[in-house]
Amino acid sequence: MENLKKHYINGQWVEAVTQTLFDVINPADETIAGTISLGSEQDMETAIKAANAAFSTFRCFNTNERINLLQKLLSVYEERFEEMAQAISIEMGAPLDLARKEQAASGLENLKMTISVLENFQFDRISHEGKDKLLYEPIGVAGLITPWNWPMNQISLKVAPALGVGCTVVLKPSELAPLSAHLFAEFIDEAGFPAGVFNLVNGDGPTIGTYLSSHPLVDMVSFTGSTRGGISVAKNAADTVKRVSQELGGKSPNIIFSSANIEKAVTRGVRHCFHNTGQSCNAPTRMLVERSVYNDAVEIAGKVAEKTDVGLPSNEGRHIGPLVSQTQWQKVQSLIQKAIHEGNNLVAGGAGKPEGFDNGYYVRPTIFSDVKNENSIAREEVFGPVLAMIPFDTEKEAIEIANDTPYGLAAYINTENMEQGERVARALRSGNVHINGSSLSLTSPFGGYKQSGNGREWGIEGFEEFLETKAIMGAA
Repeated sequence: MENLKKHYINGQWVEAVTQTLFDVINPADETIAGTISLGSEQDMETAIKAANAAFSTFRCFNTNERINLLQKLLSVYEERFEEMAQAISIEMGAPLDLARKEQAASGLENLKMTISVLENFQFDRISHEGKDKLLYEPIGVAGLITPWNWPMNQISLKVAPALGVGCTVVLKPSELAPLSAHLFAEFIDEAGFPAGVFNLVNGDGPTIGTYLSSHPLVDMVSFTGSTRGGISVAKNAADTVKRVSQELGGKSPNIIFSSANIEKAVTRGVRHCFHNTGQSCNAPTRMLVERSVYNDAVEIAGKVAEKTDVGLPSNEGRHIGPLVSQTQWQKVQSLIQKAIHEGNNLVAGGAGKPEGFDNGYYVRPTIFSDVKNENSIAREEVFGPVLAMIPFDTEKEAIEIANDTPYGLAAYINTENMEQGERVARALRSGNVHINGSSLSLTSPFGGYKQSGNGREWGIEGFEEFLETKAIMGAA
């Protein structure tokens, strides 16, 4: 990656106006994995103007032309897939198997999904009364701000639909994990997208993230990150009344009823909570277990935690790697210590690094039992491999505990009674509900209620975030 210190603006790799260097730290060993230049408001201004100028032409591309460009991008991605997997593993600590099978693979799957939806999407429709014509048109310049925990998933989930419907974009990836974004920009360039259609500026949120989200030439902002960051973006965007689509934090409940296969449900729930070292917004971090099987569940969970291996990202195999940064490590340690201080029962793990790991941001897979839902460990998003286990007595109580959170991104239900499963799913205030281990579907919308956000990604709903609706009266 020869151009790592440059930004990609108007189809060219360009030097930053001011060289403010920022080291990208490999979380596995705390060495420098690369150095980027943090962008300034001037760099962002140039990128926004390039996207704005390109929009007038790109919005007129027909669907087949945009599909062809996305197919070329898909081909480049497939050819350079291993580069992407390696970059993600290095920048945010994903073990190689995870980096290949899920992290890098998500970019491919999102591109394929976008092409599939685009092939059948109706941009011109007739109103239900048959009198008027409804046009779905690209909203304009889309400002995209993406996180470090699933870097390529979030970049591709935003960039592909935006370009697919005819928007132009300015991407600000996380400065903690910019290597994959840099590669993606290379893929875009190699695929032959017109100059100005895709622009990338590295930098931090307070500087160029703020400038991007408040700029009058930016028509909408799609943000994925913390709820605190989302609030800031929404405030920045308010003065220009631009659309804001957000996918924010979570504290997802995993409800296990006594009728479920307890060993299977608990094992699956613990592993899911620890997946990606717990750095997923939809991780099932609160395990609510019916009291009659609660003690068995705690015992099973403790054994699963003890058998969870922590290892180097460069190693093959099924294990968890480090957290992304020293700041994140300190946050997780602080929340673990706070949970112990509040009197929660420590079943497994705890504070400090696992044995044998002096360098790197590694944590011990941790489980607390007998947690009250008002305790900090049940209310704050940890973003690490830390599970809070809470007993309940009735279905009504389970629903009340599950909904007693400012978040509402995902929820999980385990029961052999499918009528109960659907009944509880309807009562939960969350954007996605998974019954008995069902996985995410790329054709169904992903997003949250309450402080987990206000937009949707994936499928048709993900397209609509980047579209305006125009009604032409009497044209049908």
